[in-house]
This record gives sequence, C-alpha cells and structure tokens, in this order.
Amino acid sequence: MPQGQALTGGTAERIRPRDRDTLINGLRAGVVPRVGQQHIQVGRVNELNAMLVDIDRIADNGATARFVIGEYGSGKTFFLHLVRSVALQRRLVTTHADLSPDRRLHATGGQARSLYSELMRNMSTRAKPDGGAMGSVVERFVTGALTEAATQGLQPEAVIRGRLNQLSELTGGYDFAEVVAKYWQGHDTGDEQLKSDAVRWLRGEFSTRTDARAALGVRTIIDDANFYDQLKLLARFVRLAGFEGLLVCLDEMVNLYKLPHSQARNSNYEQILRILNDALQGSAEGIGFVFGGTPDFLTDGRRGLYSYTALQSRLAENTFATGGRIDLSGPVIRLAALTPEDLYVLLTKLVHVHAAGDANAYLLEADALHAFMQHCSNRIGDAYFRTPRNTIRSFLDLLAVLEQNPDQQWDEIIEALPVQHETNPDLEPLPEDSASDGSRELPVRQVADEDDELRSFKL
Repeated sequence: MPQGQALTGGTAERIRPRDRDTLINGLRAGVVPRVGQQHIQVGRVNELNAMLVDIDRIADNGATARFVIGEYGSGKTFFLHLVRSVALQRRLVTTHADLSPDRRLHATGGQARSLYSELMRNMSTRAKPDGGAMGSVVERFVTGALTEAATQGLQPEAVIRGRLNQLSELTGGYDFAEVVAKYWQGHDTGDEQLKSDAVRWLRGEFSTRTDARAALGVRTIIDDANFYDQLKLLARFVRLAGFEGLLVCLDEMVNLYKLPHSQARNSNYEQILRILNDALQGSAEGIGFVFGGTPDFLTDGRRGLYSYTALQSRLAENTFATGGRIDLSGPVIRLAALTPEDLYVLLTKLVHVHAAGDANAYLLEADALHAFMQHCSNRIGDAYFRTPRNTIRSFLDLLAVLEQNPDQQWDEIIEALPVQHETNPDLEPLPEDSASDGSRELPVRQVADEDDELRSFKL
C-alpha cells in the first residue's frame, strides 16, 4: 500500500476469491450482486430496523405492505436484497421479481401469470437462498406430515388432508390442496412425473386448464385473474410447512408508471390498493409485500400512485415529519441519502473487498479516499451522497487501474477520473395517455395552435 495514513475500520475477515469477484464485477456493472452484501452494507440503520419490525409482524401471522422509495441509483435494489437476506435468517420464505412490460400485477394477456412464475422461480429459503425452493418447501410439508403421522400412529394421507383443509376456506384453496395431495401421491407411489407436474402447477407453469386436468385432475390453473389469491394461499401453505411466513419483494415498480394506457395503470393500481387494504385491515395472514420505486412512481399526480385517489390518501406521508424528523411507521419508507461518513466507510469496505480481505494488499490509504470524495464533490456536488452508484463504479474503476498499473500514483489518476451525473431514464418524455374510448388526447401545443386560428375569426 502507498505510504500515507493507513485505513481504519476494515474488518480482518478474509473474503473468498469467488465472492470477491462477484461483488466487484456486479458493482462495476451497476447491478446488485446476489452474495456478499454484508461486506459492503453501510447506513440505512433506521430503515432496516423498520423492516425488521415488519418481518416480526409477518412471523406473528400478520401482514405488511411497504413502499421503498429512492432516487435512481440510490440503492433501492441493494436494500431489498438486504431485507430478503435478513428475512431468510428469520426463517421466512422470500420471493422476488422485477416488474417489466411482460410482468405486471394485473393483466389479461398473461403478464400477471408471468410475474407469478418469476416469483416462484426466485422462491428462496435459508437452505436454498438462490431460488428454486418450491420443491423443497412442498417436500418439507410432506415430511412434516409423515413425521406427525408416525408419532401419533395415524395414516399419512389423513394427516396431510387434515392439514390441507385449512386452505379450503381461501379462494382457490381446494384445487391448491388437491395439487399438494397429488404431490404426496407421487411421493408415496414413486411417480416422479406426478410430483413434477404438481410443482409445475404450483409455479404457475401450466398455460391451459386442459393440460392441468389431464396431468393432475384439477379444473383450474394459476392465471392473471387469481394471481394475488394464490400468493395468499402460498403464504398460508409455507406456514403449514414449518416456515414463519412469506415475504414478496417487487422491484422496478416504475414499469407501471410507464404504462401508456391509463386504464391499464389504474387496473394495476387497484391491485396494489387491494394488497395495501389487506395489510392495513389485517385480512391477510403471514405475508408481507415490499415495493421498490422512484419518487415519481409514488408522487406523480398524473401517472404515479398519487394519481389514484384511494392510494394517495393511504400513502400520504406524515406532515409532522419535516425538518430532519423521520417517521418510518407508515407504508412509505424513503431512503435517506448517505452521509459523508457513511460514504467514507463504504469506500473503506470496497478497498477491503478488492483486496479480498488482505490488509497488506490495500491499494489506497485514507488520504486517497478523502481526495476521491473531494473530487466527486467538486464534479457533481452532494448528489454523490444521494445516488452513490456512479461513485462506486468510478471508485472501483480507479482500483482496477491501480491494480493493473502499479507504477501509477493515485493522485495523478484521480484528477483525470470522470464522474458522471446519475440520470434517471424514468424521467424521459412518456407517450401521451390513451383515452378510455380509444381516442388520443391532443398535445398541448396542438390545441394551442388550433385555438390560435380562432383569433382572426370575426362576425
């Protein structure tokens, strides 16, 4: 390490080369790595504590709904990853997905079923944190029922049917229970195809009722119409399997904001309203939702959630939480900007990760970190605290150059290091809304031009 003030605050923990490469490559590409978040976590203490309260409420058979709102590049996705990792440690089942034009909360063309299938592919437990946990959850339910049957001297099928009866009171619960019973039948008879078909149905991978009936004998499938009802069923089922509850994380909610048709947006916002009402009124059990979006997705009165009056009233923020006062008890959590101290600690941790935890391999000392922070402040102002993604990418680029050019001095490189403003593509001009009757609204300029023609009209 170059001579200067030594870095302090780094841990002595060594980092595996695979985890180190995953972290560095992901952060340099501007994406959130799936592993190793604990090595670079800083700040967000109050926000994380608020989410811990939600996780405890889910484990207590309650329901929650949160909206994590932050600027583009402020760390929303990283925060959601961190919340999921904490939930896994608390023995919850987690699932997550990014919304896209092909994945929505409400649709009639299969987009909601596509979102459900993506959520199921990403289902995780503490034993399977990388997704694909649906089969193991069903297997655990069956194993628990077999253990209970052996302990009490009962027939396994009777125990399984008795447990599944709790699902029949919910919408779609009868067929859900039948599919799980089919999995047990395949388990009992050694029919792997039947077990596979049952898991496929639970994942929402059957596209027609005919195929589902031929494979499993049930008359329904998971489709756009019952997307949310199936999630509530799944939350009840994972508790029967021995877990504490279900946490659903939905990121990139701004894709709903981008929908060009107002009717399609309102239908999705109605689904969000239904989820929020169930959480606030206690109608759902053992399930929590976390939505990640930008401020425009929330507060835009024309396209955002605030354009839907019922949502605006429920998501209105505490008017007393101003002047540095915070209130994280409501549905909306706004990610606060990192402080300069937080950012300094983050850069220290990045140096530690880049060196794979070896303090003797650090490429920069404390003086260089202060100089880099001053360089960022001069180039883009305090925005590098609010949206640290580009700052992190530039810093890792600096470390990469120093690693491959050991004869170079950091002070010579920093001055030439470009640090760009983080631009939000969500703020780009959007197409005009389509009216409900199929007609198109006239642009303001066009209306003005037509009005101007009337100025010369005389009687």
